[in-house]
Amino acid sequence: MSHPDAYTAKVIAHIRSEFPTKFGLPRQSGLADTEARIVFTPPYRNPDALRGLEDFSHIWLIWEFSGALREDWSPTVRPPRLGGNRRMGVFATRSPFRPNALGLSAVRLEEIRLHTEEGPQLLVSGADLMDGTPIFDIKPYLPYADCLPDAVGGFTDKTAFSHLAVDFPAPLLERIPSEKREALKQVLAQDPRPAYQKDSRRVYGFAFAGAEIRFRVEGEKLYVLEVEPAGKD
Repeated sequence: MSHPDAYTAKVIAHIRSEFPTKFGLPRQSGLADTEARIVFTPPYRNPDALRGLEDFSHIWLIWEFSGALREDWSPTVRPPRLGGNRRMGVFATRSPFRPNALGLSAVRLEEIRLHTEEGPQLLVSGADLMDGTPIFDIKPYLPYADCLPDAVGGFTDKTAFSHLAVDFPAPLLERIPSEKREALKQVLAQDPRPAYQKDSRRVYGFAFAGAEIRFRVEGEKLYVLEVEPAGKD
């Protein structure tokens, strides 16, 4: 008999995105037009499970912070939005380091592909999930219930998002597939660096769409320095 306080969740799908690692991911869903595919695991590759979903513009994804799993947990964490210097209660944050490593993202449903070699797939935009992330559930976004205009954002209302001017030389930008360039520039403009790192001399890098993007930030401007095939030494 299972313990009454224990529950095993089934992985119904995985995300296929352009981000093989955590670094560079949008900080929240919907902040960049990053496209991704939701590929269902074999037991759930049933088109009937998606019947009616085409009438919704957005969906909720419930997923696992698979890149941040740990055995223990802490009641307080250091939110990046506060520069990593102040501790807040874990339940007042969206930190991945939680008793259950669950994430919640609202994404736009762009297309439903019912008949592919891997069964039904969902094409979404605005995703903030690392490639391969397990998904436990999908629910339709309901504007009348899920949109709360008078909601208060706690400490996040008092911390401004960074928005950098991006200097992306044309010859380097052309190494990125044309349909993915705008999403990459949106990710860069939001300043992918950890909030506590502000060294203008440091070169940062992350993988996106099969390429390694290297950049530095000086003041309010981000300079793309190199775009090389991912994995190149």
